[in-house]
Amino acid sequence: MSGFSGMAKAAAPGKLDRFYGQRLTWGDCGNGFECSKMSVPLDYAHPEAEQIQISLIRLPATGKKIGSIVLNFGGPGASGVESLKDSNGTVSPAVREHFDVVSFDPRGVGGSSPVRCLGTLDLDAYLSIDPTPDTAGEEKQAERWDRTFAKNCLQHSGKKLLAHVGTVDAARDMDVMRAALGDAGLTYLGFSYGTYLGSLYADMYPKRVRAMVLDGAEDPSLDMDAFTEDQDRGFEIATKSFLRDCFKSADCPFRQRTVEGALDELDKLYARADDAPLRNTRDARQVNEAVVRAAVDFSMYQTTSWPHLRKALADAFKGDGTKLLRLADVGNGRRTDGTYDNDFEALMAINCVDHPEAPCPHWPVKGTRYPKKVRAQGSPPIVVVGTTRDPATPYKLAKSLAKQLSNGVLLTNDADGHTAYGGSYCLDRKIDEYLISAKRPQDGACKV
Repeated sequence: MSGFSGMAKAAAPGKLDRFYGQRLTWGDCGNGFECSKMSVPLDYAHPEAEQIQISLIRLPATGKKIGSIVLNFGGPGASGVESLKDSNGTVSPAVREHFDVVSFDPRGVGGSSPVRCLGTLDLDAYLSIDPTPDTAGEEKQAERWDRTFAKNCLQHSGKKLLAHVGTVDAARDMDVMRAALGDAGLTYLGFSYGTYLGSLYADMYPKRVRAMVLDGAEDPSLDMDAFTEDQDRGFEIATKSFLRDCFKSADCPFRQRTVEGALDELDKLYARADDAPLRNTRDARQVNEAVVRAAVDFSMYQTTSWPHLRKALADAFKGDGTKLLRLADVGNGRRTDGTYDNDFEALMAINCVDHPEAPCPHWPVKGTRYPKKVRAQGSPPIVVVGTTRDPATPYKLAKSLAKQLSNGVLLTNDADGHTAYGGSYCLDRKIDEYLISAKRPQDGACKV
């Protein structure tokens, strides 16, 4: 086994010494987890000015410790603190034995100076905007809501915070975290958007990487339009895979037993909900096209959602959209008490800073990170994992990222669903061995 120990002070700029040299104080936060706060500059160009606190969580190693493994669960906007609690650790017992499992809420998220924009009723309305406007009135309504969203984000979160919630600043935070955890090299496991964060970190600090796994890869060289096109194709592939699986089940609600026929039925359901909302026996909200599409898209992320979607669609074809609304709520971060987490608001804020070329015309701050390839020249092997029928981060993006990296390794998961780790013995074994030993695995494919 190879590992690192001691504080990594090398190359920490003088004005940042107090951040890189800080000691973390951990306290019990239930079920074996420990929590802490870490100080970072709001603006790294002015570290002597305002500071913010980053919320951290960890599960201590169960055996002989190599160091810490830092996890990011995606988004952007997902709370690493809550995700680690909910997943009960995520990594295998073999990795848990040798690493403190650490996650965090990136700046702007959860417990780390969260971005806030709209209240519950306004978010309900914003997330119900017609995704396929076909009249001038619907287009104007969407624009009014975009203006309202941006105006309220500025009012409730402030221009300073909004300007510094991007992934470049989050990567800088992660390097401060690496040093505060006592690791000379970062061991990292990132999912989905976490691959974007990880690849930017590796490009900025290639020689401070010990081992890095990027699962469900994004391609930092793509602009938002190109990424959206690829993602649309990914969801189409995933939906077809869902339909083929559905046909095998007795409760499959589609009358036609061909993919094209079932897609036509689904399109007619979208149109029906656009013309007149489906019934909802849960509350006063309308189950319109936006809600139906959100429920279907959310259900593509994990195959464990497919049985729930089958039942929800069966009801929807009879005019009842209640179960679809429940699925959409989970995907949108709406809690059972009617409140929202800040995942969606953080996602918007981070994306508008990360992608100035994206459609954020009314956003109150300008982004600075334009699409470009990442090389991470001089890094150790970095493992990129792609799932062949991943809806949200299509497999072609993993191939592209692995090729861009100067020392990239591509592992292929021949399966459905978003991300791979934890779902394939073959793949998990390769990843675990790499994380523990930091030795380059062989490129290759695993089939579930």
